[in-house]
Amino acid sequence: MNYHSAVVYLENEIGFASVPGLSRILALLERIGNPQDKLRCIHIAGTNGKGSACAMLSAILQQNGYRTAVYTSPHLERYVERFMIDGIPITEDAFAAEIAYMREKCLEMQQDGEDVPTLFEILTAAAFHYFANQNVDILILEVGLGGRYDATNVIKQPLLSLIMSISMDHTDFLGNTLMEIAKEKCGIIKKNCPVVLYAQEESVYNIAKNTAKANHAPLWCASDRSIVIHKQDAEGTIFSVESEWFSYQNLYLPLLGSYQIENCITVLNACAVLQKNGLSLTKERICQGLAKAKWPGRMEIVGQNPLVILDGAHNADGIAKLALSLPLYAKDKKITLILGVLGDKEYDLMLSEIFPYIHQAVLTEPQNERRLDIAHLQASAAIFHKPMYLEKEIPRAYLHACKITKQSDMILACGSLYMIGALRTFIQSYGVQEEDALC
Repeated sequence: MNYHSAVVYLENEIGFASVPGLSRILALLERIGNPQDKLRCIHIAGTNGKGSACAMLSAILQQNGYRTAVYTSPHLERYVERFMIDGIPITEDAFAAEIAYMREKCLEMQQDGEDVPTLFEILTAAAFHYFANQNVDILILEVGLGGRYDATNVIKQPLLSLIMSISMDHTDFLGNTLMEIAKEKCGIIKKNCPVVLYAQEESVYNIAKNTAKANHAPLWCASDRSIVIHKQDAEGTIFSVESEWFSYQNLYLPLLGSYQIENCITVLNACAVLQKNGLSLTKERICQGLAKAKWPGRMEIVGQNPLVILDGAHNADGIAKLALSLPLYAKDKKITLILGVLGDKEYDLMLSEIFPYIHQAVLTEPQNERRLDIAHLQASAAIFHKPMYLEKEIPRAYLHACKITKQSDMILACGSLYMIGALRTFIQSYGVQEEDALC
């Protein structure tokens, strides 16, 4: 099996169905020796901010000398991005070997009359197996969907359960209210294992507090803190923060977005808890790690003249946070929006958050069976009375945006990670000079 046939197996033979429950992955893990039990994990859940927290923590742990693995989803461009060690993805050959091994075990399960794991469950089992064999020091493990029944929630004693911002998303799987969703995400809390919580609204905080209390899990939430922002522009943010557990002056954070300050403070809280529980993290190297944090496809600048920013905001809360950040980077620039969304998202609310900030929009469609067709998206956006152009193909949407945007203005792409990944691949397929010429 090579990389291509591994992808064909995952996508065509297994498919993209999502089925709640842990029985299938537990059965698969049992057949491969329960590698998850050999790993020290930091488990991260939340609606938004999970990926940023993974990026920051990974950079910090690496800077402090730990061989650090990161398992995230979905990928932007290629499956290998989901399996990272010290910032380097698994090779295509190693990925194919892992999937071939999982396929063999899944066939055994099928022959024994057991249910075959889902695509995400197979990838998660492969990640545990690969990282355990690579003898990593710490695995940063991002929840795929929810928490309680997510395939990653098979670990028994994480070093830390980290819960980022919780808002409405995936209501067809997680529940129709914020409290229902919070209960699912707090399902990663384990007995006697510390929990760090992003500063949430009171109802979410109370669910986390009660879940932690029931599990005798110490809960940390840096809600009382003082923040001073010294600089915030397209080169990053410099700020100082003080709380009862930590104090940092003139921190440099290259990740763009005003919301990244809160994400960063939550990560600093996590570092304080990890230090308290025996991890060797120095203040100097925490700062150095943050300064090296990277998260492709999230407020990522990929072009100049015009300024081109890709952002993976794909739900209403993520779009709202993106919109609040735009004045920092757009300033006097007129914004051309490239937008493609999935049909199961709150796209009407997403439109209401972002359209007041833009000058014009090019509507397109993500490369996913759940995509919302551009005619439907156009009808929903018509109430904003902004110029709109329809280009179903993502490369054509980008080229059209370049054509109608002045070099002194800005192109912003958001709405779906599937769209961002395809667009990023297209842009990178050109050299910088060719890209600037296109725009």
